[in-house]
Amino acid sequence: MTEQNSPDRTILVVDDEPVNIQVLSRKLKLEGLGVLTARSGQEGLELARSGSPDLILLDIMMPGMDGFEVCQRLREDERTKSIPVIFVTAQNSKKGKLEGLQAGAVDYITKPIDLEETTARIRSQLKYLAINQDNIELTKRLGESRRAASIGALTQGIAHNLNNLLGVVMGYMELAKANHNDAEKVLHNLTRVEGAANRIVGIIKQLSTVAFTTKLSLHSMLIDKLVANSIERANEAAGTSMVVDIDNQLDGKSIQTNIEAFEDALSKLILNAWESYIPSKKRERPIRLTTQFSDDQQNVVFQVIDKGDGIDPEVEDNMFEPFVSTKNTVGVGMGLTIARHAIRTLGGEIRINKNETCGVTAEFTHPYQESDA
Repeated sequence: MTEQNSPDRTILVVDDEPVNIQVLSRKLKLEGLGVLTARSGQEGLELARSGSPDLILLDIMMPGMDGFEVCQRLREDERTKSIPVIFVTAQNSKKGKLEGLQAGAVDYITKPIDLEETTARIRSQLKYLAINQDNIELTKRLGESRRAASIGALTQGIAHNLNNLLGVVMGYMELAKANHNDAEKVLHNLTRVEGAANRIVGIIKQLSTVAFTTKLSLHSMLIDKLVANSIERANEAAGTSMVVDIDNQLDGKSIQTNIEAFEDALSKLILNAWESYIPSKKRERPIRLTTQFSDDQQNVVFQVIDKGDGIDPEVEDNMFEPFVSTKNTVGVGMGLTIARHAIRTLGGEIRINKNETCGVTAEFTHPYQESDA
């Protein structure tokens, strides 16, 4: 085994023929690349794990552990599965090349080796690797930027809402003190204070819901029961009895879910659908709630369909952000923010789309795992 440190990239050459290793190593070093060498599959595996090469040139025909088995083991190990492998072999058949690519190799070089072609192929793969690493880093930075922006928007929204509510509390407390001799006015003002305080408590509870990021505990529950409980929650929040047409194609089926998070999310979607109607239309335009399997039977698809005023253009692009609020639209308060967070934590996804005629459809998926409720 030899090792050449380099400020550039490092290539691991695995071949049982010393002359092949010598020729490849000399050429790669002249190209400014670091080189690690191994003369057996087992030694190559150990070097790949300890040396963290950027790319592996791997001979297929070796005694003991051949290149196919080495490549398979590389792909099974978290430490080495992302290292690109180029097979080097005397086989030139189409079948052999396909077998090598199916084993996980990114390229295939046949013997006798053309050194210029080999280095060109290595440079191409290293370029792809650099682009991929840049994309990963960019995605990471974008994610951090989005999280920072979300935290900023959330913080600003919380401060704005709590300041307004605290202003209401202080205002009515002053009125209560000013009218301390009038019991009826004092009671009226204290009722207003209580209402504002309850709204503050509600915001804090919503924030605690958004804060959960760990895996939730799951329990089996009938889908029809989850739907019924979610509608009941929405009715309690709205202080009325909504008209909801249910089309449950999965009657008697159950899912493994966190019941609290699921029902809270679905009830918020139902409540948003209800609030999209003007008061005079709430009875004549009921909400439709459907459940069915996805095409691959791996998920349950829930749809909450309304015929309200649709999505206001002002909030269409940011309706899931906290405290986005426009009258008679689906983007109200933190309802959608919390619903999406809960559904994603449960392994699903949520989408809200305009209907062809009027209103919107809030659709979300939930993983399906057959079980007894």
